[in-house]
Amino acid sequence: MRRQIEGSQAVAQAVVLCRPEVMACYPISPQTHIVETLSRKVKAGEVGTCQFLNVESEFGALGVLIGASAMGARTYTATTSQGLLFMAEAVYNAAGLGLPIVMTIANRAVGAPINIWNDHSDSMAMRDAGWIQLYAENNQEAVDLHIQAFKLAEEMSCPVMVCMDGYILTHAVEVVDLPTQDQVDAFLPPYDPVQVLDPKDPVTIGAMVGPEAFAEVRYLSHQNHLRALDLVPRLLDSFQQIFGRASGGLLESYQIEGAETIILALGSVNGTIKDAVDVLRKEGWPVGSVKLGLYRPFPTHALRHVVNEAKRVIVIEKDLAVGMGGIVSSDVKMALRGLPTLVETVIGGLGGRPIPRASIIDVVKQACLEGLEEPHFLDLHWDVVNRELTRQLDQRRSGPVSVNLLRNVNPFGVNPV
Repeated sequence: MRRQIEGSQAVAQAVVLCRPEVMACYPISPQTHIVETLSRKVKAGEVGTCQFLNVESEFGALGVLIGASAMGARTYTATTSQGLLFMAEAVYNAAGLGLPIVMTIANRAVGAPINIWNDHSDSMAMRDAGWIQLYAENNQEAVDLHIQAFKLAEEMSCPVMVCMDGYILTHAVEVVDLPTQDQVDAFLPPYDPVQVLDPKDPVTIGAMVGPEAFAEVRYLSHQNHLRALDLVPRLLDSFQQIFGRASGGLLESYQIEGAETIILALGSVNGTIKDAVDVLRKEGWPVGSVKLGLYRPFPTHALRHVVNEAKRVIVIEKDLAVGMGGIVSSDVKMALRGLPTLVETVIGGLGGRPIPRASIIDVVKQACLEGLEEPHFLDLHWDVVNRELTRQLDQRRSGPVSVNLLRNVNPFGVNPV
C-alpha cells in the first residue's frame, strides 16, 4: 500500500510487520520517532506479545537484547551517534556471541563539538565490530532493508545494522510502498534460533578464550561474515519475487557503460549523485556511479567487476578518519589493489553540511582535468580555516578550537555560548 509517510514512521511500520518479540530502546535524536511509534504500537497491542522495555541507556538497551536474543527471541532496537558509541562494548559482544539482533542506525555526527545533524561518523566507528552494515538511499529502501535484515541476521546468526541518514531520511515525508503482513510473513518465517539458552540443557556463552584459540574464533567469525556476500543477492531475488521490486543488494550501478570515472558513495547522497551523473553525461563526460548497499562485509569482488574498466573512482564519503583521511576510500583502494584504477577521496557532508549537485559536478570535472589533493574536502571554507590557523600562530590557544573559531572568526554569525 502506497502512503505519504515520514521515514521514521515507515520504518516503525516495517519493524512491526517483522513480528519482533522483544524491543529495548532509549530515545535519542534523530531516531526518536521510530521508538516512540513502536512503543505506542506495543502498548496498543498491535505487535502481538512483543515486550517493549524502556531502559536507562543505550548500553542497557543492547544489554537487554543480548539476553533476550540468547533466549531465542526476535529482537530489535535503534540508536544513533553518541548512543551507538555508549553501547560499544555490547555492540562487540553481540557480534562475538553470534546473536541476530537488528538495529536501526539513524546516522548522525559524533561530537565534540556537539552536532545533531547527519554524517556517517557513528556507524563507521563500529564498522569493524562484526555487525553486517546495510545502507539505505531512500525511505523505500529503508523499509525494505529492515525486512531483509531480520532474515539475513537470523539465517547467519549475526547482528545487522540498517543505516539510514538522520533527518535526511528519518524525518523526510515521501511516498513509500508499505508491504502487507502476508508479504512479510511469506518472506520472513518465524524465528528458529541457532543457539538458545535452555535451563534444561545449560551451556556457557561468552566464555573466556585464551591465546591458544582466540585467533581461530575471530577467523571463524570473519568467515561467517563473508557468507553475507552470497546470501544478500539470494535474499534480494526472493524479496523481488514476493514484493515485486528490487531493493538493496551488494551494490547498484548507474550509467556505468563506457564510464571512465565512477562516483561511489553510501546512503542518501546517491540520489544527488545520480542527478549529477545525468548532467555530466549530457555534457559529454563519461561518468557513472556506484552505490554501496552492503558495506560490511565489503563486496570486494562485486566492486572489482563493476569498475574494472574505469580509470578513476571518486569516493564521496560523509566521514573522516582524523589524521588519515577517507574511511570508505581506504576500503575501496584495498578492494581494487592490482587494478590500474585511481581512487580519489572526497570528504563532504560532515555534520549535516549539504552536498549540492553543483559541487559534485565541479569536483568530478576537477578530478578529471587536474586531479584532486588527497583527501579533498568538499566546499570547505578555506578562508575560515586559514584565519583560525593564523590566529593559533599569533596567540596561545585556550579552549576548544570550535569555540575559538566561533568567537574569533564567527563566519556564520553564530553567537557562542
